[in-house]
Amino acid sequence: MITMIKQIQCSDIERCLSVIQESFADVVNEFSITKENCPNHTSFITMQNLLYHWNNGFLMYGFYQGNEIIGYVSLEDKGGAVFELRNLSVLPEHRHKGYGKQLLVFCKKKVRELNGSSITIGIIEENTVLKEWYIANGFEHIGTKKLEHFPFTVGYMECSV
Repeated sequence: MITMIKQIQCSDIERCLSVIQESFADVVNEFSITKENCPNHTSFITMQNLLYHWNNGFLMYGFYQGNEIIGYVSLEDKGGAVFELRNLSVLPEHRHKGYGKQLLVFCKKKVRELNGSSITIGIIEENTVLKEWYIANGFEHIGTKKLEHFPFTVGYMECSV
C-alpha cells in the first residue's frame, strides 16, 4: 500500500485527534497518567486543542496509508529559527515499520526548508525507550524539569537541523 506524508486539511482534524489519542493510550497506562493528575497530557488532547493549533499556524501533517491517516505530527514555530515538535504519533498496529522515523525525517527537512536551525521536544523523562529513540535519531538531551502538576519529569531534547 502506498504511504505518504502530507499536510492535513481541516476536514482531517477529527481523524488526527483519534490517531493521537489512540497512539498515546499505552503511555497513559504505562505511566499512570489520568485526566485528574495530568489533564493537559497529549493523550487527552481535544478537538478544541487541535483547532487552536490549526487556527494558530501550526504545521500539521498526516502519515497516510492509502486514504487512511495512521500517523500524525505537528510543528510549532517558536521564533528564532526554533520549531517545537508536537504530537508525533503512529497508531500502535502500525509501529515498528519506520513510520515514526519517516515523520521525524520529514519534519527535519521541513524545518530546514523554513530556514529553521533546530527542533525541540518535551517528553516524559522516565520513558527511556522513547528518549533513546530520539537520541538515536539525532536529538540531544538538554535538561529536565519537575512540574508540580505532572506525575512525571519533563525531559527536554533538541536536534540541530
